[in-house]
Amino acid sequence: MTDKRRPAESGEFQDPLENYDPKIYSDPLEKALAEESVAAIQYRPAAFATPNTPIHKAVEQLANLHVACLLIEEEKRLIGVFSDRDVLDKVALEFDQIKDKPVSDVMTKDPAFVYESDSSAAALSVMAVLGFRHVPVIDVKHKALGIISPQRVTTFLRKHSLG
Repeated sequence: MTDKRRPAESGEFQDPLENYDPKIYSDPLEKALAEESVAAIQYRPAAFATPNTPIHKAVEQLANLHVACLLIEEEKRLIGVFSDRDVLDKVALEFDQIKDKPVSDVMTKDPAFVYESDSSAAALSVMAVLGFRHVPVIDVKHKALGIISPQRVTTFLRKHSLG
């Protein structure tokens, strides 16, 4: 069998991307979704709680802060989220019986997330494909940095849309 690769004519390295033409996008939104990271979408401030926070305190925190989701951290690592959806689905009808239990009993464990360095399109994909309205943003050590919400995505989309 013969080797079909040809050696470089001079002995020097030739960068295959040397003559690379960057992608030309049809509009600013397409470019932003492809090239801007999650960091370009506002993901702070965010609200946090620990897994041992009593359910009634977590519900109070949601209400008092006017937020729809708490990021649950343990030892500086994201382990779950507690959202208004969890309140409706798991807490509301049993509130009096479970209000003093830890939020870890009713939170969404091991939530879908995006890294701060992921593309903004990846964050929107997680929301659309998996059906989550709120997606945590984490760093490489799984520390929660913030959360992407529908309002924050809308602001990002408006900023980069034509017109």
